[in-house]
Amino acid sequence: MKLLDEIAACRLCHTQFGHMPSPVVQGNASAKVLIAGQAPSMTVHKTGKPFNDASGTKLRDWLGVTEQQFYDPSLFAIIPMAFCYPGKGKTGDKAPPKICAKTWREKLLAEFNQVEFTILIGQYAQSYHLTSYTNVTEAVQNWEKFMPTRMPLPHPSPRNHYWLKRNPWFEINAIPALKKRISDILTS
Repeated sequence: MKLLDEIAACRLCHTQFGHMPSPVVQGNASAKVLIAGQAPSMTVHKTGKPFNDASGTKLRDWLGVTEQQFYDPSLFAIIPMAFCYPGKGKTGDKAPPKICAKTWREKLLAEFNQVEFTILIGQYAQSYHLTSYTNVTEAVQNWEKFMPTRMPLPHPSPRNHYWLKRNPWFEINAIPALKKRISDILTS
């Protein structure tokens, strides 16, 4: 896909980072599931492989898929709100630079016209894609109203274990529905 090559060469944010940009995105036009995340972690930045960290391990568990399935670009398009590691902030990574979504998102989403299901991870993806967005907890609590085409999720980061502890309904009710939806798509 020509657009992915253009994104790989993007250096729009190079003056904002203390490191060279290294855009990380995955997918091809036949992808069935689109994962809209936040931005790559430093680990992902170094490896160039999306969700190649503890967050990815948790996400694959939530989806009920193998690494081989997850990294198959004909199954999963992984399109974060920003394609490069934004740097370290006070309580975690910095927010994804808005210029990335503003420049690339609509063009890129138009290329993925076979997507049956979109997973919206965290506040940045949810606030972009959901017109009724107020906060992550409320969006995720209302996951059923977005099915079968979309599902908001909290970030699968290990730093989010307090959210998961305070919201046990998520892994009891939402995760089984997510796994079933993914299984149905991948076996159809």
